Amino acid sequence: MRLVIQRVKRAEVLVKDTVFSKIEKGLLILLGLSKEDRFLKDKNINKIVQKVLNLRIFADKENKLNLSLLDIGGEILLVSQFTLYANCRKGRRPNFSLAMPGEEAKKMFAKIKNIFSSSYKKVYTGAFGEEMEIKLINDGPVTIILDSQDIL
Repeated sequence: MRLVIQRVKRAEVLVKDTVFSKIEKGLLILLGLSKEDRFLKDKNINKIVQKVLNLRIFADKENKLNLSLLDIGGEILLVSQFTLYANCRKGRRPNFSLAMPGEEAKKMFAKIKNIFSSSYKKVYTGAFGEEMEIKLINDGPVTIILDSQDIL
């Protein structure tokens, strides 16, 4: 599992020019799933979720990154993005053979969203499998990349 976590002042997902979901201050999380992620157990997913919720990437009164999403009461916009598993080693067209297949990824994404939601109430998502337009105001900018292989 790969997560690109962006601290945002606000973000929204549009599908066919209509707002699907939006958040104010918080985290936009682009989530990529690999074929190997089908073997992740709930306890491992929960460990990743807790890591994200407790990342100290928000500024305190002294402008130091000492506060987590939990500390500031921010929101999460979780968006599935299979292209995070693009392999660009050969040629010019990315190969997505490492990404989890669509239907399986849809179920796993729902499971991950549910684990996020059971730990934190302010979780919104993009539209799985749809063409989306994502608008965001990056804050900082602060962008963190997490890979489950580095955490577990």
